[in-house]
Amino acid sequence: MGALTVDHTPDPGREWDDTVRIWEQTDAPEGCKVEIIEGIVTVSPPPDGMHNAIADELAESLYADKPKEWGIYQTLGVAVPSREGLYLPDLVVAPKQLVRSDSGGCLPAAACELLVEITSRSNAAHDRISKAAGYARAGAPLYLLIDRWAPAGPTLTLFGEPKNGVYRTLSTVKFGEPLDLPEPFGLTLDTSSFLPD
Repeated sequence: MGALTVDHTPDPGREWDDTVRIWEQTDAPEGCKVEIIEGIVTVSPPPDGMHNAIADELAESLYADKPKEWGIYQTLGVAVPSREGLYLPDLVVAPKQLVRSDSGGCLPAAACELLVEITSRSNAAHDRISKAAGYARAGAPLYLLIDRWAPAGPTLTLFGEPKNGVYRTLSTVKFGEPLDLPEPFGLTLDTSSFLPD
């Protein structure tokens, strides 16, 4: 993993440098996600088949209508310095040029067009609370939470318009219902394929 160049406010870099060093040296099993969430190195198990199927279906839908200068990435690190974090979202839509010019191993969350997290049973709270707050405070324009384990049943929630570190909920739908992504996407996602067979 590459070194990070992220500004953090607490203790001029010492604690953050130590955390990054632990993150870089964490030897997790293949397929596991190693992230820094609220200043703590976190390891999540590899996602299951349905998780991957949803990511694939969503990426396919986004590829159909995205601008040519954007890419869709599955293993791109995203820095959220206001929450002492480095996240690995399930999908990131970001300008290709920015990704190609990045030598630090991660992009600022605010530079990404869309960040997507798909909950797993083991990390749902991180995606619903910690990451939503981190992305909002970092100024990421759109955050799509695909919550397979929501208490009221599987849902998709689109957050946007971050202000003072808090998102506005733009839309919430159940799996199987269409979800409109606003401009600059301007497309309706068919989520029927997100339902288990």
